[in-house]
Amino acid sequence: MGNSHHLLLSDVAARVEEVREQSIAVRRDLHAHPELGWHEVRTTEVIRQQLVDAGLSPQVLPTGTGLICDIGSGDSCVALRADIDALPVPDAVGNPWRSTIDGVAHACGHDIHTSALVGAALVLAGMARDGLLDRRVRLIFQPAEEVMPGGALGVIAAGGLDGVRRIFGLHCDPRLQVGQVGLRVGALTAAADRILVRLTGPGGHTSRPHLTGDLVYALATLVTELPAALSRRVDPRAGMSLVWGRITSGSAANAIPARGEAEGTLRCLDVSAWRLAAELIPGLAEQLVAPYGVQVDTEVTHGVPPVMNDAAAIEVFRTAVEQTLGSDALAQTDQSLGGEDFAWYLEHVPGAMARLGVRPLGEDRAADLHTPGFDPSEDAITLGTKVLVSSALLD
Repeated sequence: MGNSHHLLLSDVAARVEEVREQSIAVRRDLHAHPELGWHEVRTTEVIRQQLVDAGLSPQVLPTGTGLICDIGSGDSCVALRADIDALPVPDAVGNPWRSTIDGVAHACGHDIHTSALVGAALVLAGMARDGLLDRRVRLIFQPAEEVMPGGALGVIAAGGLDGVRRIFGLHCDPRLQVGQVGLRVGALTAAADRILVRLTGPGGHTSRPHLTGDLVYALATLVTELPAALSRRVDPRAGMSLVWGRITSGSAANAIPARGEAEGTLRCLDVSAWRLAAELIPGLAEQLVAPYGVQVDTEVTHGVPPVMNDAAAIEVFRTAVEQTLGSDALAQTDQSLGGEDFAWYLEHVPGAMARLGVRPLGEDRAADLHTPGFDPSEDAITLGTKVLVSSALLD
């Protein structure tokens, strides 16, 4: 480890505190101006300016949003990753820095991830200037995590993992109290696909459903029966879950529409069962609506595999948490059915993602991710920065 090892408990903590207010200001700015995946132009510029002002040389990705920035020197490097995009979800939290963009919010905590990594950039840049950084660290500010199959693929295609020996990332978890960090070896998340089913028919009058294709009835049958049919074709131990998030059809009470759609996500704990389900869904959908005289077109957008945490990387995380936050901060965490494109990085290099507690102190429950009321504790920013910096120095 060299000099860096002795800096973990004292110097790193002090440096993180020095950039605390700046990191929080970045978070509030980004939270007030959220941008959806592949449209993070302003977000990218805010991050870029912070890095340039710290004496760094960030490179904007070829897609036009997101950045990569190396600090220090060395033949290989450790990568730290944050995602920067927001969600098409309204902001129902009444903070002064609430979203100024209607229907768009950082409801998954990516603003927390980003500001923690900006803080890490400032700390590592300061250490490099002071001759205390004996390695190369790569910062990856990734766009479009929420857009399947994920912006991580673009980072990889642009050479973002070239020379990387290990990669680390954090993700907000409102189930964990702020000050806690959840670690797990092996599968942390699930495989996830997007399912879109379109039905078309001749349309008609609701008084004569027998003379047309009753598209709404067919759509209702599909959304209720397809998950059940799928559960009988896939090993139940795979933890398969097909859940609809959008159903649209019709505009009048007395008219059978000619078009309808159902859209949702397919999630699975087992990779082989996940691939099988994607093959089964179009045929099952066709069989379910066949009696109703409508046509069906099914799109399965292949998403992400599970995040598979490397045991050695988790051990680095564990040591970093113990030395910066204390052993009481360590928490166990279960595999979830959530999807996360950090998984694509782990297909190429070993690494790990940890869950960063964001539930405010004194609260028994907090609003979940992807909901309008999600309101993480900002104390998680500096705690996340400490863990990221320490992990980079320990590896």
